[in-house]
Amino acid sequence: MTETNLSSESPEDAAIATSGLTRRFGSTVAVSDLDLSIPQGTVYGFLGPNGAGKTTTIEMLTTLLPPSSGDGWVMGVPITDRDRVKRHIGYLPHESPAYESFTAREQLAYAADLRGMDAAAADERIETLLDRIDLLGAADDRIGTYSQGMRRKVGLVQALLHEPDVAFLDEPTNGLDPRASRTVMELITEQVESGTTVFLSSHILSVVEELANTVGVLYDGKLVAEDSPAELVKRTERTEGAGTLEEAFLEITTDDTTTTNVR
Repeated sequence: MTETNLSSESPEDAAIATSGLTRRFGSTVAVSDLDLSIPQGTVYGFLGPNGAGKTTTIEMLTTLLPPSSGDGWVMGVPITDRDRVKRHIGYLPHESPAYESFTAREQLAYAADLRGMDAAAADERIETLLDRIDLLGAADDRIGTYSQGMRRKVGLVQALLHEPDVAFLDEPTNGLDPRASRTVMELITEQVESGTTVFLSSHILSVVEELANTVGVLYDGKLVAEDSPAELVKRTERTEGAGTLEEAFLEITTDDTTTTNVR
């Protein structure tokens, strides 16, 4: 997915929208005046160095952290309305949510029950997704015996289990081998094709480059670039070669270029 999908949709029509979204921790501004408008049914790649404010942004959009100022909406619902926003979203945090004494099947059934899903429909969905990510054979093993990659898969299934309108995925391929990463990327693509919007944060830029329609780069709490992966690569200066999103990211996040790439 490389076409540009920048949007000026109204907050009511966009999957995710923010206006001046800001979060301060004392005198530290973690996220500053963030404006986003992300169309439904797309993948938005969210990049930035460690400490740029990515996790803080995601926590505001998923209602885990209130903004200091500004506004945000998910599927037209203000992020201040936590109960309504939660109905629309799935969330895979950086650390996989895991109950070590549960089996994967038990944890997912518990998550489905919390979501109010019909038990029979949930069981079928769990079976389908576990099979899709090659975890069905270990579904009745305790999560405490799982590798990091297996836990990541369970967390991803939990985020997508209820077919959310918007899925916030923080490092979904972390800890996965190349084959498992490919399977997860294919699953994300399938979910988007069925209508889910994905807000994707990852340090693995090849994953973002392949999946994202649009990429936003956060640096020191500010959105300093936003465009399709291909256009971001074109807009950076290169001395030789075809260029990559990684090269573009490194150039964009240098101190002398961080105010020149916003679109």
